[in-house]
Amino acid sequence: MRKLKIFLSIVILLQSFAATSQIQDPVKWQFKAHKKSDCVYELRFHAKIDKKWHMYSQNIAEGGPVPTRFIFDEGPFKLIGKVKEPAAHTFYDSTFSMKLSYHEGDVYFVQEVQLINDQKIKITGELEYMCCDDHQCLPPDLKSFSFEVSGSKNCAALKVVKVEAAPNDKTTMTVADDTAKVAAFSVREKSTYFDAAGLNIQKYRFSDKDCASKFIVNEEEEDSYWVLFLIAFGAGIFALLTPCVFPMVPMTVTFFMSDAESKARGRSKAVFFGLSIVFIFCLIGTLFSLAFGADAANLLATHWIPNVIFFLIFIVFAASFFGLFELTLPSSWINKVDSKSEKGGYAGVFFMALTTALVSFSCTGPIAGSLLVQASKGELIHPLVGMLGFSTALALPFTLFAFFPSWMRSLPKSGGWLNSVKVVFGFIELALALKFLSVADLTQHWGLLDRDIYIGLWIVIFTLLGCYLMGWIKFAHDSEVKHIGVPRLGFIIATFGFVIYLLPGLLGAPLKFLSGFLPPMSTHDFNILAKKESAAEWNIQPKYSDVLHAPLGINAFFEYEEGMAVAAQLGKPVFLDFTGLGCTNCRRIEDNVWTDPQVLQLLKDNYVVISLYVDERTIELPKYEHYVSKVDGKKVHTLAQKNADIQKCWFNRNSQPFYVLMNNEEQVLNDPIDYDKAKSVERFLKFLKEGKVKYDLANK
Repeated sequence: MRKLKIFLSIVILLQSFAATSQIQDPVKWQFKAHKKSDCVYELRFHAKIDKKWHMYSQNIAEGGPVPTRFIFDEGPFKLIGKVKEPAAHTFYDSTFSMKLSYHEGDVYFVQEVQLINDQKIKITGELEYMCCDDHQCLPPDLKSFSFEVSGSKNCAALKVVKVEAAPNDKTTMTVADDTAKVAAFSVREKSTYFDAAGLNIQKYRFSDKDCASKFIVNEEEEDSYWVLFLIAFGAGIFALLTPCVFPMVPMTVTFFMSDAESKARGRSKAVFFGLSIVFIFCLIGTLFSLAFGADAANLLATHWIPNVIFFLIFIVFAASFFGLFELTLPSSWINKVDSKSEKGGYAGVFFMALTTALVSFSCTGPIAGSLLVQASKGELIHPLVGMLGFSTALALPFTLFAFFPSWMRSLPKSGGWLNSVKVVFGFIELALALKFLSVADLTQHWGLLDRDIYIGLWIVIFTLLGCYLMGWIKFAHDSEVKHIGVPRLGFIIATFGFVIYLLPGLLGAPLKFLSGFLPPMSTHDFNILAKKESAAEWNIQPKYSDVLHAPLGINAFFEYEEGMAVAAQLGKPVFLDFTGLGCTNCRRIEDNVWTDPQVLQLLKDNYVVISLYVDERTIELPKYEHYVSKVDGKKVHTLAQKNADIQKCWFNRNSQPFYVLMNNEEQVLNDPIDYDKAKSVERFLKFLKEGKVKYDLANK
């Protein structure tokens, strides 16, 4: 669609060139400076637009025609706010398939400036604009401007422009006589762009930087693999208790025990059978890793399309466990493999293990598939570790019972309880499906699954699970629950206890136990328990804050250049927070570590926080900020791509959360930390304090 719009724009421009034999200039400009006080001037840009022509507003969405834009050169002055313009006309343009704002007739644009010396100066720059009539559009034009203004002795003391939030939440500018904090932007480069607060951000433009530093984090041994292995092992135990697998254990073990040659040979075949199952599932994990790779893992975890697909897959898995249909592999596959299992020796045992894996697919497939989806959000090795844990739990009984056949007497008999295990998994799959839909909802800002709605749905799902365990709800393949055993009673108590734990979450309780699984608190519409967080006195309205929000009342910036500019002006170090809307571990750190009073105070009072979201793909960068990555040579045109490129370019990392402390001259203060180091409050505090001490020592 965008390419079509660009093509149509080019066609319009070519038509305009062909239709005219002389240079047309339908806009005449006049520039005048109006003195408001000793040190404050209004720069007035008066555009006289010919009849039947119109000029586009400053507020044109990406993908449309070129908006009017003002570019100021260096000078001893401060811009106060944005360039103001009158109310524009709005119409729907079928060429660009969007609403456009434009001006006709006489139009005044006004920019307020504050002088910071007592000399007579010229304020110069360029403005860019585009004009059209009913039949043609002219190419964008550049017009130079110049204003002569004079300051007074009082102006030299006005060094800083403070930006404060007014009671109506609109940003206002007030002049502060603060000679202690001299702005870092009194000397500006030519053709510098300015943000809403008048900060010079061109000198910090990331696209001009090199990736030479390649700062590599000094990693410690991670324990996340063991956690994943144990979770996968637990999933394998549950898969073992499903009706597709459990009845096969005694039959298979009996086969090995009745080996005609010797008991020792039968046991060795049982061991080989178990190792074959582990090999088969690990092979699946390896192929999955190679198919997606480490770089694709982040995309799978954060992009809305794969998350919606995962959501639908989990719904299908849940429906299968509820008995709506049965997921099976083609019978021709199973028969072909089963025929090879009749061969003698260890080759036959391997194909017997493969037959077991294929036959049990209707129960193990959804569980193993869910595990692979979860593991795909990690690095390249995660799917392999997940399958190793899952298959180990699945294979152990076949081997152990071959060595200790008397243990089989203690096994419970097959029955309706096996189907109950499947149904319980169905409810769990249904609850987990919402997590994937939530990630897509957060990254696309649909607003469909806010925190309170998410919690409400979980309450419904787990209440129904409790009712099922009580025997109040039955599915087609369920047996009648004549009595409730002790294990079942334990699950009932745990389920209803979990529901009771969730209930305060509807009113805004933090529910720290579920940090990362729930949407952020900022999406909670009905929050009567949350405390009102105080904002720092230097709060301004950061770019993209209408879409992105920081937790716990922290005044974060969401663009690297703007955050660094503010840090330089305030004389503070920088806390770089590489994060994501769909990042589970990021929410865990924020809910469990940042909430510590000492940590929160350090972040609010001693650092300028720059939260760089790597999965915010709805925000397009202005065209003049597009660039080609020095890491992979790809074009960077969204905020998410830029933030991810910063992390990969400078720190050789692509996983979140990732925290870096820098001074306001882009020098790293200490070793950055990731999730494994940041999840400890003590270590996080040490990290922040160490960075602050180093910054203070260097700036004495």
